[in-house]
Amino acid sequence: MSHKRRPNSRRDFLMNAGGGLGAIALTSMLSAEGLLADVADPLKLKQPHFKPTAKSVIFLFMEGGPSQIDLFDPKPALEKLAGQPMPPSYGKVMTAMGTGNNTLMPARRKWKQHGQSGMWVSDWYPEIANHVDEMTMFRACWADGLNHVGSVCQMNTCSILAGRPALGSWVTYGLGSANQNLPTFVVLTDAAEVVGGPKNWSAGFLPATYQGTQLRNEGAPILDLVPPDSIGNKQQRGRLDLLKDLNHHFGANKADDSELEGRINAYELAYRMQAAGPEAVDLTSESDATRKLYGMDEEATSKFGTNCLMARRLVERGVRFVELYSGSGSGWDAHNNIEGNHSKMCKSSDKPIAGLLTDLKARGLLDDTLVVWGGEFGRTPFNEKGDGRDHNPWGFTMWMAGGGIKKGQILGETDEIGLRGIDKRAHVTDIHATILHALGLNHKSVTYLHNGRSERPTIVTGDVVKEAFA
Repeated sequence: MSHKRRPNSRRDFLMNAGGGLGAIALTSMLSAEGLLADVADPLKLKQPHFKPTAKSVIFLFMEGGPSQIDLFDPKPALEKLAGQPMPPSYGKVMTAMGTGNNTLMPARRKWKQHGQSGMWVSDWYPEIANHVDEMTMFRACWADGLNHVGSVCQMNTCSILAGRPALGSWVTYGLGSANQNLPTFVVLTDAAEVVGGPKNWSAGFLPATYQGTQLRNEGAPILDLVPPDSIGNKQQRGRLDLLKDLNHHFGANKADDSELEGRINAYELAYRMQAAGPEAVDLTSESDATRKLYGMDEEATSKFGTNCLMARRLVERGVRFVELYSGSGSGWDAHNNIEGNHSKMCKSSDKPIAGLLTDLKARGLLDDTLVVWGGEFGRTPFNEKGDGRDHNPWGFTMWMAGGGIKKGQILGETDEIGLRGIDKRAHVTDIHATILHALGLNHKSVTYLHNGRSERPTIVTGDVVKEAFA
């Protein structure tokens, strides 16, 4: 069945009717360009498969590929091999920019062990380093793509090919909404562009209701939440009821097309959000100390700090999945001048992330909020253009904290130059399976029938990293 939108002047009229319903722009997931699995209430609260360790996820996505060997995975061997080609024992490497024959380049960072766990963190992340005892560090992650579009897509959907549902969409489909007045899957960016754009938070072949909702990165996060003064609540409610009746009447003989029911749900959520939305995104109620904690009073950290604080407020109010992009538009992509690039990106994200962890813990939210940090891949141990690093999908670092994750441990190991994972490797599908497990979902049992095939979030692979849990 085709899901293409058909010309319909009546639909366009309905979409523009009703003062104050501009909040629908908040919820692109409710565009109703797909079919709804449960037209009565597709976001109905559902029971997990087993007792979860986390209620919400905050995914800190470092877009562009942060360098593991400059941040969390020190490699002394690179000092000894500096300026030399890779030893033949590593074989040939095909990279995005064809740099496999370039010489090895050591990190220029200062390293120090932190916390009781003694994890190594470089001086680029001094404040995050204070929280290593809350983390499980995955040092041998790997992915399939060489370039950003496919790799960003895979870290969001488990596939390098666009068209599959995002992880947050699967979470929404599997668990429903914990707050009927707010979106369940929210995306926050620090710039206008994201590699791959909305495809990264698309519902794919799932009903459109489950796709992510992107908040605005400039100005008010949500437009038109408050209806015009000339329209009272009773009048607004009456308009919605009229639209609902008209849509039900129009769709009475179209049982196989639930687009109109999807639009009804869109109007209803937008209406409810007029009460809950303004309070949720109003940061003026936060104390000066809290704003300072997130770095909102500093130019370098203001944007990402604001998004981190917004994420805390959202999970505090029942939003299940919040994804924050740091470096939207491949900001971490250090093909040259990694010192300048990563110095800037680390400066903008270090204090906000540390502030988020501190704030979540102080409020008792870290116990049931899973915080995930990582990019689509890492960087190579050999140079590009003399002072940069190429893409490395074979061995990079991610970490998780809170949400039942075991504290202060390292899982996995890369080889002595940081090129490939060699022990306890974790593929992107394993990472997704582990996140779903924290939320009480068996990734093999969250299924949706599409084109005659029972689809699941991790496609046909993926294992929960059980050692990650306390």
